[in-house]
Amino acid sequence: MKKSMIVAAMVMMAVAAQAQSDAIAKFFSKYQNDENFSQVNISGKMFSMMANLDGNTPEEKAMISAISKIKGLKILKRDETRLSRDLYKEAMAMIPAGEFEELMTIRDKDKDMKFYTKESGGKISELVMIMGGNDEFLLMTLFGEIDLKEMGKIGRSVNIDGLQNLDKIKSTDKKKEKKN
Repeated sequence: MKKSMIVAAMVMMAVAAQAQSDAIAKFFSKYQNDENFSQVNISGKMFSMMANLDGNTPEEKAMISAISKIKGLKILKRDETRLSRDLYKEAMAMIPAGEFEELMTIRDKDKDMKFYTKESGGKISELVMIMGGNDEFLLMTLFGEIDLKEMGKIGRSVNIDGLQNLDKIKSTDKKKEKKN
């Protein structure tokens, strides 16, 4: 009896986790055919192909190792729009409560940016970034096994808007460590 209850609970958690990720996928689906949006979708196959590259330096080898654990990247962006704040609010509303944890918030005079993570088995399995400005909107989701420090380095090297901000997490983590 106990085993069947545990199995049922695990199945329900797996179904709930899948349903939550579907909320983000639905947002992408809603706007993927809208010509006003730019869309990037990189499959896990592409990341696995990139992982076959040879690294010459320890930094390159670490980057290739981090990339090999990524299962996909999706970006949805709209520039020069007055709807950016509305899109930001709509995207924020689709983040499932309790499923994702807010990692970092960046607020600038004309732009808001939030990062959320989803953990599975003690490791980050998904990173979501939502950015809304006065005239631009961006939603990005990165999924797989994610090392935030490595993603910050990758974001800087390939110039992915927003990912370079993950470097700021180090200083936030140090502040938390000092408080404890």
